[in-house]
Amino acid sequence: MILTKTTLGKTSILAKTLNVLKLFIWSKSFNPFFVLFGFLWLITLNALSQEKVLNNLIWTSQSINSSESMPVGGGDIGLNLWVEKGEVYLYLSRSGTFDENNTLLKLGRVKLKFSPNPFDGNTFKQELILKDGYAQIAGVNGNLNTQIKVWVDVFNPIIHLDIKSNQNITTEASYESWRFEDRITKGKENNQNSYKWAPQGIVKTFKDEVVFINNAIQFYHQNKPETVFDVAVKQQGLVDRKEELYNPLSNLIFGGTMRGDNLLAAGNYEGKYLNTPFKGWTLKSKKPSRLTNISIILNTAKTKSAQEWERKFNAVTKSSTQKSSVKWWNDYWKRSFINISSKDEAANQSSKNYQLFRYMLGCNAFGNYPTKFNGGLFTYDPQLTDTALKYTPDFRNWGGGTHTAQNQRLVYWPMLKSGDFEMMKPQFDFYSNLLKNAEIRTQASWGHNGASFTEQLENFGLPNPAEYGWKRPADFNKGMEYNAWLEYEWDTVLEFCMMILETERYDGANVEKYLPLIESSLTFFKEHYTYLAKQRGAKALDANGHLVLYPGSGAETYKMAYNSTSTIAALKTVLERLIAYPGLSEKQKTEWKEMLKTIPPISFREFNGHTTISPAKLWERINNTESPQLYTVYPWGIYGIGKPGLDTAINTFKYDTDVLKFRSHVGWKQDNIFAARLGLTDEAAKLTTAKLKDSGRRFPAFWGPGFDWVPDHNWGGSGMIGLQEMLLQADGKRIYLFPAWPKEWDVHFKLHAPFKTSVEGTLKDGKLVDLKVLPESRRADVINKMLE
Repeated sequence: MILTKTTLGKTSILAKTLNVLKLFIWSKSFNPFFVLFGFLWLITLNALSQEKVLNNLIWTSQSINSSESMPVGGGDIGLNLWVEKGEVYLYLSRSGTFDENNTLLKLGRVKLKFSPNPFDGNTFKQELILKDGYAQIAGVNGNLNTQIKVWVDVFNPIIHLDIKSNQNITTEASYESWRFEDRITKGKENNQNSYKWAPQGIVKTFKDEVVFINNAIQFYHQNKPETVFDVAVKQQGLVDRKEELYNPLSNLIFGGTMRGDNLLAAGNYEGKYLNTPFKGWTLKSKKPSRLTNISIILNTAKTKSAQEWERKFNAVTKSSTQKSSVKWWNDYWKRSFINISSKDEAANQSSKNYQLFRYMLGCNAFGNYPTKFNGGLFTYDPQLTDTALKYTPDFRNWGGGTHTAQNQRLVYWPMLKSGDFEMMKPQFDFYSNLLKNAEIRTQASWGHNGASFTEQLENFGLPNPAEYGWKRPADFNKGMEYNAWLEYEWDTVLEFCMMILETERYDGANVEKYLPLIESSLTFFKEHYTYLAKQRGAKALDANGHLVLYPGSGAETYKMAYNSTSTIAALKTVLERLIAYPGLSEKQKTEWKEMLKTIPPISFREFNGHTTISPAKLWERINNTESPQLYTVYPWGIYGIGKPGLDTAINTFKYDTDVLKFRSHVGWKQDNIFAARLGLTDEAAKLTTAKLKDSGRRFPAFWGPGFDWVPDHNWGGSGMIGLQEMLLQADGKRIYLFPAWPKEWDVHFKLHAPFKTSVEGTLKDGKLVDLKVLPESRRADVINKMLE
């Protein structure tokens, strides 16, 4: 693996240019032309200096299998690209391709084969060109030299394979499908869908339709009339409300067409990749040529007939140029970056992998659905992650249409400081689209208002049916999950409510569309815990006028909790931010101020004489390994640098025996973030570099499986957050620079802060040598912690 830089380090060059300009100006041979040229050169360098030094990823040998693939994508499309035994392969993925069982299906595999074959020679190069968002493969065999550019149109659902050779070659482009027939899924394979370990009868992944049409290959999956949505609705006692419920799986058809200039239909073949049988459909060059352009045009539609899907497909833009996509990627990298230059190689790796993971996030910027924590758009054959899982490439652990909030949040929080606000919309819309369903299940189960969102949530807004529980006591409330891990865990939606409000504060975004979601989520807590209290006795509140948040849950860890700290922190912080929202009416503000008065205080406990934050007032058992007592530090920011009680929060990090026992850098663990928020530089550096170090796979940012799957996106997201928080923290209008940053880590960075602020700076030898704050008026709010 080789890393090459696509832009130069500019500081020394800028300084030298300035010195040369001075000589020109003061010399006797002063020439205005040279001065003008010098200034233009200076302006160009300064513009370039705004960009991060992007490290292209280069491979000079072919891959062994799909686990050594390279991610490529754009818009809402992800490709796994690799070259194996002289043949080029791509897995095709797109946001929102859910089948009847809620498996997030891949759209198939493409194989390119050439004759004569440039990849049978000794010279090979595969490069991910980050700055422009595409990949290029080159092979030399004797006098034959061939290049393949692989790029995805950011604004149209089109994959481009542009083949250029110095000699005429014959190209075979094949579409391979393992869904050429119905497939029964058994055992752990059902972890890829919403039935998990509790299928109710036979579960099938139904076959796709694949045909040749006019020298093109058409492929699509059409969902059957009955889906897991219908099963869950019946299971959860909502049949009488079924017609009111949002159903994203019904009438869903997704697929596409592959075609190329000079390519003709050339028949079928059968084969096996690893343990998975497949059928192939081949297009072949009409005659050998030097140039071949292949396009794979995708289409997803909600429609009852394949004919209507084809009609909508014909309306999709069929041609596109790369220019607008390149500009999008260029702007993406200019918007934010962290570029570390240090003698500490672990720090440099963190910087490199931060950018590689951010590239992966950018590939689903405009998806209809949020980027899944358990693999995103870049999963590959599961047996290459776990040899026991000899399933198809459609497999991923923890499901396709199941969204686990505590994991998803870590994918989206870092987008605030990176300024990628537009990319947060799919996650916000996910909850907004499910609001009505969440309100209906509340009304049906308890007869009160508010949206009840569970931790493991289907893309139709109901609890996952396996987690909900099939073997339940006859009189157990239909709104409850019969599940030791997930029972009474309602508060995770509040992190997304906070993200929404933060986009308004960071970017001035209009969030009116999402206010019903935020208000309904808060209403649930007010009405539900009032309802439960009145079930137990005559009083709705405790002696201090506070809600009695029981039963509750401190994440998945502290179960049957009384006044869970994470819930209290969430309610308090979201309410305060909502009340401060400028678009709220006085009537609304009054209502939420009254609710704020009813939120109970946080509880504390001691370890060896040290006061620490307690995870709850009381709890019955510990079920997982999270540290929700420190959610008061992140994401809720009640404790932190410059705030009262910082010593108590640090005590919690250092002395709480549960926190110490649970500490790790793996997967969704956020100890690195806690350390950064508390200003604990050594601990933050150690944990963050452990998270962001090379994954051990060929693509360095394919972490996992951790607790989830490969590539683990909540692993990468929590690593991003940690690095950002080490560099910059915001508290109200105050901006803290380097609150947990090692002095020996030189860095050039650009991050975003509230009130439409961007901060770009360069730290050299422990000193801030350059700082640019926009708007300039916000410079006065910057506090350089490196000076303390």
